[in-house]
Amino acid sequence: MPAVCRTVFARHAVPFATLAFAGIAAAQTLTVPQVSPQVDSTYTRLEASPVVKKLLDDVKADDARALAELKTMTEIPAPPFKESARAQYFVSRLKALGLDDARIDAEGNAIGIRKGIGKGPKLLVSAHLDTVFPQGTDVTVKSRDGKLYAPGIGDDTRGLAVLLSWLKVLNENNVRTVGDIVFVGNVGEEELGNLRGMKALFRDHPDIDGMIGLEPGTGERVLTQGTGSHRYEIMFRGPGGHSFGAFGLPSAIQAMGRAIGKVSDVRTPTDPKTTFTVGTVAGGTSVNAIAGDARMAVDIRSNGTPALLETERHIMSAIASGVADENGRWSPAKGNEITFQAKQIGDRPAGQTATDSVIVQSAVRVIKANSKEAPSLRAGSTDANVPMSLGIPAVILGSGGKSGGSHSRDEWFDPTNAHEGAQWALTTVLGLVGVDGVSEPLLARRPAK
Repeated sequence: MPAVCRTVFARHAVPFATLAFAGIAAAQTLTVPQVSPQVDSTYTRLEASPVVKKLLDDVKADDARALAELKTMTEIPAPPFKESARAQYFVSRLKALGLDDARIDAEGNAIGIRKGIGKGPKLLVSAHLDTVFPQGTDVTVKSRDGKLYAPGIGDDTRGLAVLLSWLKVLNENNVRTVGDIVFVGNVGEEELGNLRGMKALFRDHPDIDGMIGLEPGTGERVLTQGTGSHRYEIMFRGPGGHSFGAFGLPSAIQAMGRAIGKVSDVRTPTDPKTTFTVGTVAGGTSVNAIAGDARMAVDIRSNGTPALLETERHIMSAIASGVADENGRWSPAKGNEITFQAKQIGDRPAGQTATDSVIVQSAVRVIKANSKEAPSLRAGSTDANVPMSLGIPAVILGSGGKSGGSHSRDEWFDPTNAHEGAQWALTTVLGLVGVDGVSEPLLARRPAK
């Protein structure tokens, strides 16, 4: 077994009994919480306030302009690791809408802080700049049957447009919040971005007290659990040779095939939900050559960190067993064996915001008051994984409007009543940071480190 694999095993080994801990199973029960009297009364005051009523009316009135800006931003390509053009546009808009100190940080995030009156919490509101689509993808917005079609228009460009709309109406109405609102268009959410934008934000801004992220959705659901993931590229190597003349040497591709078969037999727990897949494979040089190299990419996900690590251990063991079987089949001379190396290419931490926390109660209270559907809680892999893993309260809310076809070139967005989700999410934000003369912040400040 290659040394690198032994390192992986040692680093991630977790006793199987760990999976039976009651806390792991409990983390999967996403029960909609009861709303406390304090949270309910805060939002009752906000909803009755003429200032807040006017603010929310203006979100609706700004809907057409926000839709035009959505089209503009969608047509600015933002492939993974190439988000700079869209970041520059977003930060220019933050400045134009009143955040004079807005900037692009060292990681590429576009960030601007709308200061409160002081002594309040600091809440991050964000949407990610990047899309999954490679450079050269046609991102022209097309209108058809009342919908807008373009790669990335919903995920997550709509969220960026909503953030700008919020900032516009807050400043035009001179709304003074108690706490600070940190507006961010972040990088690195999609593909192998590895949540690098969020990791940098929470590393560089340890005083952030909570986060609300926007993703596609009409607004009835609240994401409270972050699905963790580990991704690996597995490289198989051997001497290779002519398919006839060197017959008898082990093959890197055949070793990979044996490994995939054994990986497919790995069992995972259903609670917490834990999954894996071999997503891509490649290798070899010719149909008449014994492959000297091959590679595959493996994605492992779980709603619980111990289950993620345990499944990872079993998968690495299965790969090692597959390689051993290929070598055993041919019994090659020393130096002609197939070896493999595992390189981690993705690490998204798992986490959860307690369902009875103020931030979840706030979102549920607003949805109950406005939606025709009962609120529901869900899990997923998003930017919120990072603060959740750090114990910082975070949720993902819908940015408003129906959408579909995410991660496909036929992605679409239906703007019908899209302002409603934007209004609900902003109302949730206002209750958390507080509005001067109307309500005190519900979100607590974290102890200084």
